[in-house]
Amino acid sequence: MKQSQPVRLQRSLTLPNDIETIPQLNEFIDLLAEDAGLDMSLTMSLNLAIEEAVVNVMNYAYPLGTAGDVHIEATADQDWLTFVISDKGAPFDPTAKEAADTTLSVEERPIGGLGIFLVRELMDTIHYERTQGTNILTVRKRLQH
Repeated sequence: MKQSQPVRLQRSLTLPNDIETIPQLNEFIDLLAEDAGLDMSLTMSLNLAIEEAVVNVMNYAYPLGTAGDVHIEATADQDWLTFVISDKGAPFDPTAKEAADTTLSVEERPIGGLGIFLVRELMDTIHYERTQGTNILTVRKRLQH
């Protein structure tokens, strides 16, 4: 088994399930990307993908009117940037949802599903697990050298 690279960057952020806090998430990703030396294009993709994943949790993990947290852990090593998004909301595996049919017109397409489509398109790996009452979504992006 190949030994994993040492972590060179680690950050975490916990937000309430309130989409008004999304600017804090964007700032978190921007600072992380800057510290990791990522280019603007990759930073924008990361912002879009992680925002989609976090907004999904904010909108669907907790019953309407119920407060809950979304925890975002980011680590970078030599080769990978990894985001672990976790919450204690209702069990939901976004990876089990069928990919959105982007061949349909906007009018024909059912509402939803584009968020996870974007995450799949923008990230290199996506993995979901439910452990001890916690949803854990891990998405990874290979860093270019």
